[in-house]
Amino acid sequence: MTMTSQDADPMRALRGLEDGRASVRLRAALAVGSAPDPRFVDKLVERSAVEPEFFVRDMLTWALTRHPVSMTLARLVREVGSDRPQARSQALHTLSKIGDRRAWPAITRAVLRDADDEVARSAWRAAVVLVPEGEEPALAAALATQLGRGDRETHLSLSRALIALDEAVVEVLDAATEAPDPHVRAHALATRRLLRDPDAGFASAIEEAKRVVALGGSEHEGR
Repeated sequence: MTMTSQDADPMRALRGLEDGRASVRLRAALAVGSAPDPRFVDKLVERSAVEPEFFVRDMLTWALTRHPVSMTLARLVREVGSDRPQARSQALHTLSKIGDRRAWPAITRAVLRDADDEVARSAWRAAVVLVPEGEEPALAAALATQLGRGDRETHLSLSRALIALDEAVVEVLDAATEAPDPHVRAHALATRRLLRDPDAGFASAIEEAKRVVALGGSEHEGR
């Protein structure tokens, strides 16, 4: 079958996604997103799983959001189960940008506890966007099991996700301030402070929480 000139340009853009130059890949992702086509979806998802440059991955996500959800949702949900951490992380990130709650069943407890911190952070962000009405308390309880996990970036990401659930997190945060693990207690105290005072900086909130915990403080401090 002879390829028309109309077909040639999209195919050229898809080939550009494999170019060794990040600037070329960025332009290719922009071109693909500017002219959505069902033929692009698989390639965009596949490239998202291996693309090393953040700004190109972000453009790939944008390009996927430009396609109808009917073409992207099932493919992205399958990718959440990939063996590759970046594939899982990018699929979750893109699902959060699409914001279609039909993807919610993909946000399992196992996904929220993914061993890879970047995947877990993407899962937390996606969860608070996709959670159905009425499921917020259960999600808050699941997220609270991750308090104290990882480095400061991971702490901040989890705190932001919990705060996005608003009143649904109050009970689980109160309980976590009595946890045996001092890291969990400090993280819970810092998150609760940020919930009450959104203008408080995370760095100061976590340092104050660590001080309270070091002095033997519990849930009663800072009320």
